[in-house]
Amino acid sequence: MSAAVELQPALVADAIAGLSATRKTLPCKWLYDAEGTRLFEAITRLPEYYPTRTEVQILDQRGRDIAQAVGRGAAVVEFGPGDGAKAVQLLGALQAPAAYLPVDIAPEWLEDVAERVTGAFPHLPVRPVVADFTRPFDLPAHAGGSAARLGFFSGSTIGNFEPEEAVAFLARARATLGPGSRMLLGADLVKEVAILEAAYDDSARVTAAFNLNLLARLNREAGADFELDGFAHAARWNPGRERIEMHLVARRPQRVRLGGRVFAFAAGESIHTESSHKYRPDRLRQLAEAAGWRQARIWTDPEEMFSVWLLEA
Repeated sequence: MSAAVELQPALVADAIAGLSATRKTLPCKWLYDAEGTRLFEAITRLPEYYPTRTEVQILDQRGRDIAQAVGRGAAVVEFGPGDGAKAVQLLGALQAPAAYLPVDIAPEWLEDVAERVTGAFPHLPVRPVVADFTRPFDLPAHAGGSAARLGFFSGSTIGNFEPEEAVAFLARARATLGPGSRMLLGADLVKEVAILEAAYDDSARVTAAFNLNLLARLNREAGADFELDGFAHAARWNPGRERIEMHLVARRPQRVRLGGRVFAFAAGESIHTESSHKYRPDRLRQLAEAAGWRQARIWTDPEEMFSVWLLEA
């Protein structure tokens, strides 16, 4: 059975719930099908999109410090590994990692990540875990043996959660990783609005294609009938919540069928597809502490565009 077939009921349920709300929304996790993942990887290479290259720079320049702070023999559990490139970078810096466990919702992506990491570290145990890491899940028994576990949550994905959801995720991660665990967390920082908006609305329109692909996915996998040319991508800075919001804005009045329901859109009405919260260090520290973590170290780039945190349970 394909991953699309397995995920279809959850996709339809989430879409119906979100489109039925007074302010229409769709969960950002559904942006990342195979095409969405391909487009996002292209986004990370765009000149406007600073988070990925800045985080990679921190991991490269601070790799020795990170390895010393983490210690020898950690079993790395990565929540949402992307293409696995950052995992290879981190594992190469760490001292004798015990195992690597990538966690994601789609098996085919995990297979590619596992192949990439195994190719770089042939003797490292790699144990992919198919799970929705936004919900409780169990790690394989004896994965990594008795090694201390290091969670790895990069790319500022923590910013996609509402603050209360971020606390809940961090608390679940602490419970999943277990006593004595640590978390290496990437978090984007508050900065000039022009830089932020350009990063989420690039001149090549790759981010627009990424956002609109969510509607294409609903047509393909959930039987919806969105007219893709009837919606436009928009990225907006919300100063009150210090976050970038991605929306799909209806260009004209229209009606969309999905899951036996009909959803009406007025011209200018939007679907909120993703939030990307930007943090001030004190605020992120408060969220981590509320989830049962404490800050051990924090590393930033010279311009303080991005941050990498080491948290201790």
